[in-house]
Amino acid sequence: MKSSHGSDGNTIDGVPRRRIVLASMVGTTIEFYDFYIYATAAVSVFPHLFFPKGDPTTALLASLATFGLAFVARPVGSILFGHFGDRAGRKTTLVASLLLMGVATFAIGLLPTYSQVGLVAPALLAVMRFAQGLALGGEWSGAALLATETAAPGKRGWAAMWPQLGAPLGFLLANSLFVGLILMLGHSNVDPDPDGAFLTWGWRVPFLLSAVMVAIGLYVRLRILETPVFSRAVARGEKVKTPLAEVFRTSWRQLIIGTFVMLATYTLFYIVTTWALSFGTAKLPPDGAGLGFAYVDFLELQLIAVLFFAATLPVAGLLADRFGRRRTLLVVTAGIMVYGALFAPMLGSGNTSAGTMLLFLIIGMTLMGLTFGPMSAVLPELFPTNVRYTGSGISYNVSSILGAAVAPFIATWLATSFGVAWVGLYLFIAASLTFVAILVMRETRDASLDSADRVDLAR
Repeated sequence: MKSSHGSDGNTIDGVPRRRIVLASMVGTTIEFYDFYIYATAAVSVFPHLFFPKGDPTTALLASLATFGLAFVARPVGSILFGHFGDRAGRKTTLVASLLLMGVATFAIGLLPTYSQVGLVAPALLAVMRFAQGLALGGEWSGAALLATETAAPGKRGWAAMWPQLGAPLGFLLANSLFVGLILMLGHSNVDPDPDGAFLTWGWRVPFLLSAVMVAIGLYVRLRILETPVFSRAVARGEKVKTPLAEVFRTSWRQLIIGTFVMLATYTLFYIVTTWALSFGTAKLPPDGAGLGFAYVDFLELQLIAVLFFAATLPVAGLLADRFGRRRTLLVVTAGIMVYGALFAPMLGSGNTSAGTMLLFLIIGMTLMGLTFGPMSAVLPELFPTNVRYTGSGISYNVSSILGAAVAPFIATWLATSFGVAWVGLYLFIAASLTFVAILVMRETRDASLDSADRVDLAR
């Protein structure tokens, strides 16, 4: 028998739960795939083809700066898509964000290089990167709401875990494809051949293939219905004209808390992925300031480690439902703080072995899964229905500026100027700020998602 929420154990308003799960996960997988192929290319491709002037470190930093540009765009995307997500609905907005990401990523695969059009090339790359950021700014919160607003009672943490799986799955798809192309085309990151097949055309393949994935994602998302929680809020007349103004008027404390709750998660991930890749594959001293790993070898280590990220996400969802969001995240964040102290002993000797590097990455990715898993439940639970898309999106994406946009850039500068111990200290400080934010936040596990009149969840 169906409940008053229009659902039973296996369906929501007649739509199978497995279809909703797939729709929330497939979109985030595609969007994170698109995001990660750019992150990988920012280290291995763009410094050579779009920022070739000056010394290699300057080119890398310029490439990482455009990588960070998307994080500046993400809060703008959360405002734009959040407005329509809270006004027009979750489903329509999710389709639009997926289309924008697909078009921008496909276009990157067609861009001319610096040698062909000069400064127009990095300018166009920056525009497409900004568009990617706009799209992802609207994607994550919509997928999180699709999962949480259709979850079975007492299982929101588990339901919200599914869109989070898009992050490691997208990472695996993106990096596996790059590794395969590099091996097949004989590319060397240590001594790249500008006229070789990989830098001539091979790097474009992952970007162009995103069109196929977007088509699959659109097919899945067009077959779902609007969430019942949003539909009931509209029926009660709770929809507001300007969600942005409303969320700042009524939920500004939750915005601040949500932003800092996400800070350690973002900082951890982009240090362990983007910065670690650039540092691990940079030349050994005195010619460089890295660890001297072959590019493909390091990507293979990351691919192994990201399996631990994927494996711990379901564990995090179960823990958050069993013990609550605050208790789970406090323990994990304390673990991230301890992890920051491991940077110097594990990476600071200059002769880090592959085994030590793999262990370092596995610890980081395990902590990432445990901290990232509950977030798609925690942030939506902080906000009322009529501003939930906007509020959760702004918190998530403003945090991306503070914790992700600058993380690879700052970490590269710290490691080059002062050593890797300072990178660990940087992560420790970010985790400490998150720890305080979680202490201030009230427990959200039992918060209702079905009413605009909610208890203040910020102390």
